[in-house]
Amino acid sequence: MDLHLADKTVVITGGSKGIGLACAHSFAAEGCAVHLVARTAGDLEEARDQVSREHDVKVVSHPLDLSDSANVDELARRCSDVDILVNNAGAIPAGDIQAVDEDTWREAWDLKVFGYINMTRRFYPLIRDHGGGVIMNVIGLAGVRVDPKYIAGSGGNASLIGFTHAMGAYALEEGMRVLGVCPGAVQTERITTILKTRARNEKGDESRWQDYFAGMPLNRPALVEEVADVVTFLCSDRAAWLTGITVNVDGGAANR
Repeated sequence: MDLHLADKTVVITGGSKGIGLACAHSFAAEGCAVHLVARTAGDLEEARDQVSREHDVKVVSHPLDLSDSANVDELARRCSDVDILVNNAGAIPAGDIQAVDEDTWREAWDLKVFGYINMTRRFYPLIRDHGGGVIMNVIGLAGVRVDPKYIAGSGGNASLIGFTHAMGAYALEEGMRVLGVCPGAVQTERITTILKTRARNEKGDESRWQDYFAGMPLNRPALVEEVADVVTFLCSDRAAWLTGITVNVDGGAANR
């Protein structure tokens, strides 16, 4: 299936690892020029080189902390010809309301919640005036299946789901689409490391880290590539009638 994405320009935040890097590979495979954004320059350069080696497209890295709105403005100056924005940066820490102090909560929301909002505020008119396109928000299932032990993430993700629905509702009238995906458990490098540590501490054997997948759909989390494939399709012309929605990529977990 031709997704009609060749020669599009895509900006991906949180693009050095995990879902963001998988999205970079997926879009690059469709012939898109890719701009990767992350805070850590070393990881970002490694990701850029990896995508460049595997795909014959332009790949540019931007080591910027998007919790600072001045860096959002700087990125917009560098990427004024963008067609698709994938907001993916930020990981909100777990814990109940007593465990997550105010400074930690604000720092996490500055990058993910306000980061997505500020990126959308800045890039929506750029993309619209460039001929129209897509803003995709990678959010998280905790905004749908809320958890008091992940209170900052549940609140932040729920806010971004509402934000996405509102921004996308009338976007087609301006040649735009705004939509999101809400992944459930995803097997990223970060999650694997956390589970190996947990298995070593609780079971005395880090090789048993996959035991914690028991009870998940198919007894495993999603692969980053499975999330990236959904993101890429939704950003393509093949999904041109979709806007103002979020899609759960969770193996049905939200409805169990």
